[in-house]
Amino acid sequence: MTDKYVIGVDYGTLSGRALVVRTSDGKEMGSAVFEYPNAVMDRVLNASGAALGPDWALQDPSDYVEVLKHAVPEAVKIAGINPSDVVGIATDFTACTMVPVFEDGTPFSARDEYKKTPHAYVKLWKHHAAQPHADRINEMARQRNEKWLPRYGGQISSEWELAKGLQLLEEAPDIYNAMYKWVEAADWIIWQLCGKYVRNACTAGYKGNLQDGAYPSKEYFKALNPAFENFGEKISHTIGQLGDAAGTLTAEASTWTGLPEGIAVAVGNVDAHVTAPAAKATEPGQMVAIMGTSTCHVMNHDAITEVPGMCGVVYGGIVSGLYGYEAGQS
Repeated sequence: MTDKYVIGVDYGTLSGRALVVRTSDGKEMGSAVFEYPNAVMDRVLNASGAALGPDWALQDPSDYVEVLKHAVPEAVKIAGINPSDVVGIATDFTACTMVPVFEDGTPFSARDEYKKTPHAYVKLWKHHAAQPHADRINEMARQRNEKWLPRYGGQISSEWELAKGLQLLEEAPDIYNAMYKWVEAADWIIWQLCGKYVRNACTAGYKGNLQDGAYPSKEYFKALNPAFENFGEKISHTIGQLGDAAGTLTAEASTWTGLPEGIAVAVGNVDAHVTAPAAKATEPGQMVAIMGTSTCHVMNHDAITEVPGMCGVVYGGIVSGLYGYEAGQS
């Protein structure tokens, strides 16, 4: 019987890494790294040379596709396997890393008329220029006694979808009003692989404040800014459960990667959270501490508890069927 393999692609802050794993025993067969040509734009915008403000951190989403074109074929070559024996591909991504897109998934930064506009680019996880917006979001939530706030330990971060979205609205309303969706990069890359936009349960909950099947209300968003009332429509979409298939590899993505068209493409996920199943720590009460560029502690449980200072508790946020708890530097 011919061995079968899967590909894992880890999207980090400065590079993407592809790994080939044998399905029968989990053996790592080969890996490759591709550094993002545009790296992190935190001082100037590469397309124009214009200076960026304090605490900005942008990326060019085209770099993410280049990872598929370079790291994946190289990893397969190093592994010495036949690409036809690969049966699936899965990814993880930094979060919260946001991409404004048109209805077909094209990022605003890919259009000539927006190339010199900073807000058209990816806002990387460590983009902290939305802190004033996060402060308003937290204060308004406390004033209104929003029931979702305690699920996040009493405050949300400037790194997350709401704060970055409110900054986009107030500083670049033309892009905000024209964009179809405000998309996590974790889901955008899956969209490029399988041609379908599927919103993963992890970032929807931890970064988009989805709790008990609903985002914060239109009334709450309107209280922040009347033009922000329909923000929920900018971030809502079909939710994919972690570990499920989002779709299958398109013909175009097949040419990028050298992998067979039609193989399974997993629902997107977050870099820290994939560590729990990798460490075989998915039972209630088992905690994993991840240390890297940032630190994150994750744990599953079968009960929900609101803990002050907790980064978030999300049903199905780490594995389906359990509440995922996240804490640490995040």
